[in-house]
Amino acid sequence: VMDNALICNLSCFSLSLGEAKNLPTYPGPNKMRDCYCTVNLDQEEVFRTKIVEKSLCPFYGEDFYCEIPRTFRHLSFYIFDRDVFRRDSIIGKVAIQKEDLQKYHNRDTWFQLQHVDADSEVQGKVHLELRLSEVITDTGVVCHKLATRVLECQGLPIVNGQCDPYATVTLAGPSRSEAKKTKVKKKTNNPHFDEVFYFEVTRPSSYNKKSHFDIEDVDEVDKMEIRVDLWNASNLKFGDEFLGELRLPLKFLRQSSSYEAWYFLQPRDNGNKSLKPDDLGSLRLNVVYTEDHVFSSDYYSPLRDVLLKSADVEPVSASAAHILGEVCREKQEAAIPLVRLFLHYGRIVPFISAIANAEVKRTQDPNTIFRGNSLTSKCIDETMKLAGMHYLQVTLKPIIDEICQVHKPCEIDPVKLKDGENLENNRENLRQYVDRIFTVITKSGVSCPTVMCDIFFSLRESAAKRFQGDLDVRYTAVSSFIFLRFFAPAILSPNLFQLTPHHPDPQTSRTLTLISKTIQTLGSLSKSKSANFKESYMATFYDYFNEQKYADAVKNFLDLISSSGRRDHKSIEQPILLKEGFMIKRAQGRKRFGMKNFKKRWFRLTNHEFTYQKSKGDHPLCSIPIENILAVERLEEESFKMKNMFQVIQPERRVLYIQANNCVEAKDWIDILTKVSQCNKKRLTVYHPSAYLNGHWLCCKATADNTPGCTPCTGGLPANIQLDIDGDRETERIYSLFNLYMPKLEKMQEACGSKSVYDGPEEEEYSTFIIDDPKETYKTLKLIIEGVGTLEQEHAQYKRDKFKKTKYGSQEHPIGDKSFQTYIRQQSEISAHSI
Repeated sequence: VMDNALICNLSCFSLSLGEAKNLPTYPGPNKMRDCYCTVNLDQEEVFRTKIVEKSLCPFYGEDFYCEIPRTFRHLSFYIFDRDVFRRDSIIGKVAIQKEDLQKYHNRDTWFQLQHVDADSEVQGKVHLELRLSEVITDTGVVCHKLATRVLECQGLPIVNGQCDPYATVTLAGPSRSEAKKTKVKKKTNNPHFDEVFYFEVTRPSSYNKKSHFDIEDVDEVDKMEIRVDLWNASNLKFGDEFLGELRLPLKFLRQSSSYEAWYFLQPRDNGNKSLKPDDLGSLRLNVVYTEDHVFSSDYYSPLRDVLLKSADVEPVSASAAHILGEVCREKQEAAIPLVRLFLHYGRIVPFISAIANAEVKRTQDPNTIFRGNSLTSKCIDETMKLAGMHYLQVTLKPIIDEICQVHKPCEIDPVKLKDGENLENNRENLRQYVDRIFTVITKSGVSCPTVMCDIFFSLRESAAKRFQGDLDVRYTAVSSFIFLRFFAPAILSPNLFQLTPHHPDPQTSRTLTLISKTIQTLGSLSKSKSANFKESYMATFYDYFNEQKYADAVKNFLDLISSSGRRDHKSIEQPILLKEGFMIKRAQGRKRFGMKNFKKRWFRLTNHEFTYQKSKGDHPLCSIPIENILAVERLEEESFKMKNMFQVIQPERRVLYIQANNCVEAKDWIDILTKVSQCNKKRLTVYHPSAYLNGHWLCCKATADNTPGCTPCTGGLPANIQLDIDGDRETERIYSLFNLYMPKLEKMQEACGSKSVYDGPEEEEYSTFIIDDPKETYKTLKLIIEGVGTLEQEHAQYKRDKFKKTKYGSQEHPIGDKSFQTYIRQQSEISAHSI
């Protein structure tokens, strides 16, 4: 909390992991490698690609998005090689410092792979207290002693799956070196040492009142340093593994007798080893990293209000939302936060109806309706992706899974046929797949989300009114979205729509491409369909589907999803799979006797129940109805000395303790379990953040296992929100875009002034803007610029307050944090300038 403004610092990244090239050859006879790539926050893996076999230039083509639930120093990418014995060895890594991420923001960049060794893997921080004092001996002489207290470390690297750390403390100078060692702390990368070591810094000299260093002592002390090295106590014969070090010159202690601070651990010699960077190959990445500082809701009211009125502004081109689309470099930039904001406040249908109606009025040819990358099409794409994700899961996932697993040959291009394949058999395999997917889609109308149907109804009405002589336009207006921009892309790239975890292998990818092309053409309802194909083999194959029954099925489906008097979607009671995957759970104690041990289980969450079983597809061992989930909360690490744990609390104080694979997975499971159970009437208001072990709760020390919780529940999302959207965060993002494109907003103001007083030919620099009503547009622009200016002042004040209150060397900002040093330098310059 800062001056009554509640600030949330939220960060996320989305990345496209493209390909690697020129990897070193395998020493075996075939020289090829089977490689995969992992994405890591520091050392913690949060995503893994599929394995690309037999290649030194593997193409991954995978996209990944995640909210970042903790602080980090590096975003790292490791390339692994899996050998014939299924052993994984690291080829190399790319590590991007957090403060450097903006350099590569949204740009395709090739990064050289670097060697991986103990120094490149250093992470974590150490808490030290140093005290330099004078000691008078029994004989009346004085000497100077240094007390070094090693309190604790946090976030040390894990080596070969374990971390048993200890620290060595060395006082080193030109002519001496004295080392001492802490005890080993077992099985933790957050060790608490709290050990003090004493070193004699100067030789005893005759005591006098001044009692400072002699000249030669001063020279000696100036060259001395205290070095703290962290090691992992290894049982292997190769010796203990280096985890990181800290070097502090003693001269800085002469100004202050005591100094206590947190420090980032560093590689040895600052990692200045000369290694050839070119011999490991390179990796192509595109990273988008965003960090939002979100104020409390009332700060956003002026800007949010002008945005939410967009649907009611006449003409809609004078609205704040439409103006955002005009000034952004890419329409997609504007569409993402706008759609999320309007969905959050239930205004998406009127807004899209308004901008779609305006676009239809500007369209001259019914055959090109909604075919461009306009704000309308990007907003509808984004809405379908958010609101239609479950719809895709129910409709396409079962058959996409089958195609990926069975690997039936479906190549119908005679040139690409493999040895032993039969063209007719392949055509039949492909025809069956297309038929099944077509049938599943055209019979899924009752499952289409209400918000999508309401938008399709609006598109249909606008198109039919504008092109009254074209009877098919009411269908093509809708099919251009549901088939061309929803089902066809989802079939083509199922990993981008969360239908598969990874980009499919080349054979499956080819099959999906052929299916997607055919489905797209079937849905387009164009008159001469075989002419749509450049390839003669596709035109031949399409003859199977040149029957009226296919066109009728498409029209019936489009009629159903775009009719206003549609059925209530809540009457459909088939369970929707929300999330599944392996996690580790602790026995709940359902059996009276038996060990409460930890076991790996396959977890599955639908909108009806939360279950786990031994493996995917097995019969559930335990089923928890959604109405029995009373709270979902994090579990403190001290409970079982295990990271990324959370708890699912059920009636009668029964608790299921679960460990996720990493911090991102833990957050995803907590969020979705909270979301699906948030309307339960008996939800708890308090919980225990630690476990009940050895006769008491570790958090509050209460002895009765039925003691009510000691900490308020986090509460999750308000019950009226169906999607996990934070309206304030989306408004903050829209503010950031307006702020970024302020020169364009000002140019648009000039264009409004020019248009309202001059009726002649338009100046070229203004012609890029759509301005139907200069007066109304100018009014809206004035409100936007005022709202952005106010928020900009709030951000500047927040930064000044943060600068005043932040202590360098604290646990949050350890010494050695380059991004914070840069921040301090910038703020100092700002402060000096303002003074």
